[in-house]
Amino acid sequence: MTIFIILFCVLSPLFILWLTYKSSLLNKVGSIIVAYIIACTLGLLGVFPDTDEVHGVQTTIASATVPFAIPLMLFSADIKSWAKLAPDFIKSLIFGILGCAIAIVVGFVLYGQSDRVMFANIGGMLTGLYTGGNANLASLKVALGVDESVFVLVSAYSVVLSAVYLFFVIIFGKKVLGFFMPDFASDKDAEDAELGKLSVENHENELFLGLFRRDNLRDLGLSLLLSAGIIIVGAGVAFLFPKDMFQSVFILGISLLSVLASMNKRIRSLKRTFEAGTFFILIFSVAVASQVSLGTLKNINPDIFMFTTVATIGALFFHVLLSAIFRVDTDTTLTTSISLICSPPFAPVMGGALHNKAVIGPGIAVGLFGYAAGTYIGFGLAKMLLFVF
Repeated sequence: MTIFIILFCVLSPLFILWLTYKSSLLNKVGSIIVAYIIACTLGLLGVFPDTDEVHGVQTTIASATVPFAIPLMLFSADIKSWAKLAPDFIKSLIFGILGCAIAIVVGFVLYGQSDRVMFANIGGMLTGLYTGGNANLASLKVALGVDESVFVLVSAYSVVLSAVYLFFVIIFGKKVLGFFMPDFASDKDAEDAELGKLSVENHENELFLGLFRRDNLRDLGLSLLLSAGIIIVGAGVAFLFPKDMFQSVFILGISLLSVLASMNKRIRSLKRTFEAGTFFILIFSVAVASQVSLGTLKNINPDIFMFTTVATIGALFFHVLLSAIFRVDTDTTLTTSISLICSPPFAPVMGGALHNKAVIGPGIAVGLFGYAAGTYIGFGLAKMLLFVF
């Protein structure tokens, strides 16, 4: 089964790219969205056994691909344009944190009165999770003294609900938010929009054709070697820090090194680096989406499940509401949201789904801030819930 999972995750993106190249409809949908639909469907149908061994292989594949994707997708970055995007991303970051906090308060008022201490602690953990990822969830479990059985339930429910959230924002987010929020390029000059925004059809065609052209192989080989070097240096630096800081330092390190590398004209001119990074994101997407399973929903604790549901849906709803009121664009809002709720490695996933490489770097930066601050925000909110409500 291990070999089957590896082959599926590595080879199915090739089939998906072929599908999007051959089908004009799927071409418009985009390869990343197609990957999530196919992998989620197979996961729900039980094609992949719901065992620790299988999940371990899927998680390992996902963890191994993102460090390659980040440098490859950032090598062609236009750093100067990030300064123009910063104000909207800062506003969206604030709205994302506020939206999560409001959702937690609503969930606590509705479902937390039966055991106020337990649900206040759950609220704190979910705040840390949805502003900084699983590292903060684990640290808040210890800091708040959460019972192991409660922690397991919250973790399991958040995985399922995060998968639903991910499915929605990647497949439907752009179109739904586009009805009442400004487009990414609407308030930025045309030249900057052209730099950041990729034609959907051309991007998908180049993914299939460009990656396999003989005249691109040299540049692709060089970019992969450079990415490997950045990963080695980033990991080496991260090992100097405490174990619980490894992931955040590692992602920060490879992101910073990749940005610095992009300032070199020769590196920035390497062909098809963004497309190569997107291919790794496709592997990542298949590995993550194939973990979706109905088995997690057995023996549900109704109050904890509903609290987690309100927190997940509410975090997105209130974030979007605040962003819409203050006219933050769709791409910035979606990238910020996914980076906070799912962690920084998902910023390239959102950038690929949006066909907008300009949001990837700022999106990663937002998520890294969440890594740094999420534990403190979650701990503070847990105490506030008991004191105020």
